[in-house]
Amino acid sequence: MDIRLLEPASVWKYFGELNAVPRPSKKEERVIAFMLDFGKSLGLETFRDRVGNVIIRKPATQGMESRKTVVLQSHLDMVHQKNNTTDFNFEEQGIEMYVDGDWVRARGTTLGADNGMGVAAIMAVLASKDIPHPSLEALFTIDEETGMTGAKGLESGVLKGEILLNLDTEEDDEIDIGCAGGIDVTASGTYPQKDLPQGAKTYRLLVKGLQGGHSGMDIHRGLGNANKILNRLLYTASLAGELHLGEIDGGGLRNAIPRESTAYFGLTQGNEQVLKVMNDLSVDIRKELEPTEPNLQILVESYMYAGQVMEKKDFDMLLRAVYGVHNGVFAMSRAIDGLVETSNNLARVEVRDGVISINCLTRSSVDSAKMDLAHGLTSVFSLAGYEVNLSGDYPGWTPDPDSEILKVLIEKYKVLFHEEPRVVSCHAGLECGILGGHYPGMDMISFGPTIKGAHSPDEKVQISSVQKFWKFLKKILEEIPEA
Repeated sequence: MDIRLLEPASVWKYFGELNAVPRPSKKEERVIAFMLDFGKSLGLETFRDRVGNVIIRKPATQGMESRKTVVLQSHLDMVHQKNNTTDFNFEEQGIEMYVDGDWVRARGTTLGADNGMGVAAIMAVLASKDIPHPSLEALFTIDEETGMTGAKGLESGVLKGEILLNLDTEEDDEIDIGCAGGIDVTASGTYPQKDLPQGAKTYRLLVKGLQGGHSGMDIHRGLGNANKILNRLLYTASLAGELHLGEIDGGGLRNAIPRESTAYFGLTQGNEQVLKVMNDLSVDIRKELEPTEPNLQILVESYMYAGQVMEKKDFDMLLRAVYGVHNGVFAMSRAIDGLVETSNNLARVEVRDGVISINCLTRSSVDSAKMDLAHGLTSVFSLAGYEVNLSGDYPGWTPDPDSEILKVLIEKYKVLFHEEPRVVSCHAGLECGILGGHYPGMDMISFGPTIKGAHSPDEKVQISSVQKFWKFLKKILEEIPEA
């Protein structure tokens, strides 16, 4: 079934058109051009700011001119993750989508519902002829997923709106009023290489089949981290005999929990017990993670590896450093029951050609706690002799339970759906914290349709939830307060 035949037709139509345009983070030129053409085709004021954000303005409908101006905001870029068995070029191909019951999915890749559904809904409002609304400013930001540089680069004074509706959350019964901030922790090092010992047999260790997911929204779920599992296997096996490491290729983007990790290594005669240790430990790890990772696979197999390897002392230091890095939930909130306050995702481990690179994303709703964990990670990496760089720091969004627009959303949600919404603060990074720094007086709120498995090839968006979200968005626009 073609998704453009789904309801609401206008939202799915624009989602399909958007997903036909490649839009990786930091390479958004084509989707920027797409949005500029879209706005201009409607005869609306449309422009690109100095960093690449697209702003489209639409006047109020008749009778709504005295209401407060609303900023509708979503980000243009999407996370690129695919299964190893999927042949797909994100920079050249559009997303291949299909309907699966009440869900829309992609074939072996991320879907881009995060945040494409928000973008599509805003496009549908801008193109509409019959939706009552106040004056609108549509803000389409770039590079949200890998640095939030679009939000950071937005200049004060560009927007005139008094209320901002961020359409980037992933549970349709939630109204979000706060989020975590984050910082990238990057460790790098070098090591001398040597040839494999004469007569060594070479192997590949592969960890795969993990769920992956959003490193903020899913960090509390007890999911496996492929980088930590691989390192645990190598560390334990190295205690049983000498293992000559060639390469490690684990994980990917900072905001995605690693699903797969691979190591290539050699063994000399007399060290075959290393393989038994790996296989025995693999059984234990699968049992430990079975409740959350039933499809986990750990494979140790012969492999023709012809590259060079690390010295033992450098290999030992690498194993201990990665073992010492905290991964997952670090602290729960003391202020909000059930909220993850601080966490770290060991997102990427790459060892190849004499170079070590390790990437983490550290999050917290408390800036001082975020820096505390980042400094702890820095200490571990520094003790291993690696250089550490902290970058991409962005603030959290402090909840305002007295928000005027929050009261409107709660009331309209109860009227439409006959139940109380959940008012929450999330552990993901939303752009509201940064945008609030540029526009401190702006009243902000975030909501969206139900999306599962964001940042992984299992990403899916619920069709009935999109219908609910669209109904809610239209009702909110009708009920914006007077200026």
